[in-house]
Amino acid sequence: MKSKILITALIILLSSCSNYDVEKENPKTIEYKYGYNKDQYIFQEKKIKSGDTFGDILEDVGIDYPEIFEALQTTKGNVDFKKLQIGKPYTLIFSNDSLKTLKAFVYHPTIEGYSFIQLRDSVFGKTIVKPKTYKEREASGVIDNSLYVTLDEQNMNPLLTYYLSDIYAWTIDFFRLEKGDRFKVIYTESFVDDTISVGISRVKAAYFLHRGKEQYAFEYETDSIKGIVEYLDQDAKNLRRAFLQSPIRFGTISSRYNLRRRIAYYGNRIRPHKGTDFAAPVGTGILSTANGTIVKSSYTRANGRYVTVKHNNTYSTQYLHMRKSNVRVGQQIEQGDLIGWVGMTGNTSGPHVCYRFWKNGLQVDPFKQKLPEAKPISESLKKQYFRDISLTRSQLDSIKIKTKSSI
Repeated sequence: MKSKILITALIILLSSCSNYDVEKENPKTIEYKYGYNKDQYIFQEKKIKSGDTFGDILEDVGIDYPEIFEALQTTKGNVDFKKLQIGKPYTLIFSNDSLKTLKAFVYHPTIEGYSFIQLRDSVFGKTIVKPKTYKEREASGVIDNSLYVTLDEQNMNPLLTYYLSDIYAWTIDFFRLEKGDRFKVIYTESFVDDTISVGISRVKAAYFLHRGKEQYAFEYETDSIKGIVEYLDQDAKNLRRAFLQSPIRFGTISSRYNLRRRIAYYGNRIRPHKGTDFAAPVGTGILSTANGTIVKSSYTRANGRYVTVKHNNTYSTQYLHMRKSNVRVGQQIEQGDLIGWVGMTGNTSGPHVCYRFWKNGLQVDPFKQKLPEAKPISESLKKQYFRDISLTRSQLDSIKIKTKSSI
């Protein structure tokens, strides 16, 4: 009898020890959100509506104005809720009890971070910027429609189009990419939470086969003292030129320089067109194609609102039909500066910018000019350049170009 009692007690003891060990080794995981235990608080996710203010949102959930004012004064300089953008998300954090009092407010103006204010216990505020991770990626393809569409079809970041257009802005006319043109690119993309892309941080190298001509581009620091980074080609020539190919980033050429253009509205008579028309939506930014000085910013019945830039004693450019100018006469500008916005002022049947180009006082077709290149790098740096890019070029050359059938 005693032995049975001892055995039973031992089983109970071992069983309890076993359960204790399991619980000890596998404790319940506590999940936190914005630093709060998810089991102890209620999180309401909402979006800013038209007319919403920080004060109104808090008053609607029982916070009095004096308390709101005091909280803002206490957190001044750490958070700013003066301008809440319509459609942006915010979170209200309530205590998970019978009172359900508001504990904190979290505003998410971007996916890269948020602003936080605690309203109960100790009042404090902070702006959190999420850490970024960087991943080197590769992309390639064959142009069928446009570079943007090709990248989008491969689920690659289509914003890469803008970076490539900047790199090749002087050497490739992105308005005239042809079906069958090929490209490869090595770039770095930044992410938050490891999966949400927040942009492209750099393009390391690129390759374009355009109209049968190969054009490499390698990122390279040409001046370590000033920290100047340029893109050089396979022959160590700078891709930068004195003039950009286009005064707008993206659009279509609706009419080219043509001295024998005929217009039906004028009885099919010859009406020379001494400019290049770039069609784009009203409000599209117009960029100066080169460094220079603003010599005119005016309005005429034919040109509409226009700007003339003198680049040197040889070259001048003009930009017509602007909705609005962004410069003044006498202002010094640099290549790529915003000088105005596309409009429909003057004699025009649709929104576009008419780009005119003068060489030695004569209007010419900018696409048929041999424009000056940037200053070449030194011979000593050129030798170093070829050594430095050798591995990157091998990596770029080894990328297999994706086609629609291989996606």
